[in-house]
Amino acid sequence: MSEIYVVDDDRSVRFVLATALRDAGHAVAEFASAEDAGRALRHDVPALLLCDVRLPGADGLSLLHEAKAAHPELPVIVMSAFTDVATTAAAYREGAVDYLAKPFDLARAVAAVRRALAETGPQNIGPREQAPRHGLLGESPAMREVFRRIGRVAASDLNVLITGETGTGKELVARALHEESARRARAFVALNTAAIPAELLESELFGHEAGAFTGAQRRTVGRFEQAEGGTLFLDEIGDMPLALQTRLLRVLAGGEFYRVGGRELIRSDVRVLAATHQDLDAKVQRGEFRADLMHRLDVVGIHLPALRERRQDIPLLAKRFLSGAAAEAGLPEKRFTQEALQALARMDFPGNVRQLENLCRRLAVIAPGASIRREDLAEAGARTGAAGAAAAQPWESALRAWAEAELATGAENLHARARQRFDRVLLDAALAARAGHRQNAARALGLGRNTLTRKLGSSRKSRGRGPETGDRKS
Repeated sequence: MSEIYVVDDDRSVRFVLATALRDAGHAVAEFASAEDAGRALRHDVPALLLCDVRLPGADGLSLLHEAKAAHPELPVIVMSAFTDVATTAAAYREGAVDYLAKPFDLARAVAAVRRALAETGPQNIGPREQAPRHGLLGESPAMREVFRRIGRVAASDLNVLITGETGTGKELVARALHEESARRARAFVALNTAAIPAELLESELFGHEAGAFTGAQRRTVGRFEQAEGGTLFLDEIGDMPLALQTRLLRVLAGGEFYRVGGRELIRSDVRVLAATHQDLDAKVQRGEFRADLMHRLDVVGIHLPALRERRQDIPLLAKRFLSGAAAEAGLPEKRFTQEALQALARMDFPGNVRQLENLCRRLAVIAPGASIRREDLAEAGARTGAAGAAAAQPWESALRAWAEAELATGAENLHARARQRFDRVLLDAALAARAGHRQNAARALGLGRNTLTRKLGSSRKSRGRGPETGDRKS
């Protein structure tokens, strides 16, 4: 039985993987370095190679390159805890059949091995080259899946539909797909279909001949011709008028079109990538989008998560944006404190990555010191929406400001007074949110109903008030 080579410098990872694979009925050979595995590959052809990217000495991509050069049909699975789109795409270009982002589920790893072993034939992947950076950042599981998807489909010529909320980085994904494809040397042309008036969009896409309509004084080349041999990115495709959807469908189906007012049939060799923040399925149901066009565009789908769904990426993105904004403006480098990063990570950012980047640009300019503190977020973060503003000015900051002001006047007994006010604010907020329903308010606060009633009594005494007759008892 041919062995599976497991290459990882972490002994515990090798042990866990090897045990799971042996339990699944596979023979396994373990290696701690690319050099050791490379020497074994010169004398033996394993059933599959499973290697980490970051290894001491030669890295996993070098081992992948060596293995595929010697054994083109050898299936290789790459794994790494440091996933980015450039590394993922480079691994697939080298011929990897799968990419596992650490930490991974063992059952998924074994299933990936099983799938890879079932595949036959050489991997028709081009030679290795340095992958460019695309501006896509993230270490969250959701973004790792995006990088993995980009790496798998970039080398193909399939149309891709990129979905996600506004500001999540859909154009960055499109550019990454182009720059990692065989079309990278040709043009990448982007068009926001929602930004062009409907009566001009057809000409913008397909061009027009002189005299085709009022004001058309000369022949104009459209975006399809500009992108010939390359990639055309159609952003906000959900806003395209139905009549124009029909023309686009014909181009995608037949690879040819006429300019507006033209008689010359033009052949088109363009890969089309489309993006939308809308639910195209719902638009199809309402008759606002052609189902056949959606299927033509959505051969492969890539969904970008909202920033609130990948909060662990916010500190990484914020540090990168702040550094870039300072350098762009010619300002000294600034850094976030840990407390400021934690506050940012709690913000919802309805405008997603774009909103975070704009916030960092403002901070680079208006923050007074080299260190951006949590308190510095208030002015710049006031435009981030209710949730963002709350996070940018947390209650601890307000409490500190109150305490410092009181202490400056020589006040005493601050702890008791602060505790009374703390309880009063929480109780009032919970009762208001639950329409005066004490049991529901107590549940929201994590208190027993009797405890809530007792605290209400204490709070009213502190305010010099008698019992309120408007409270609901249950």
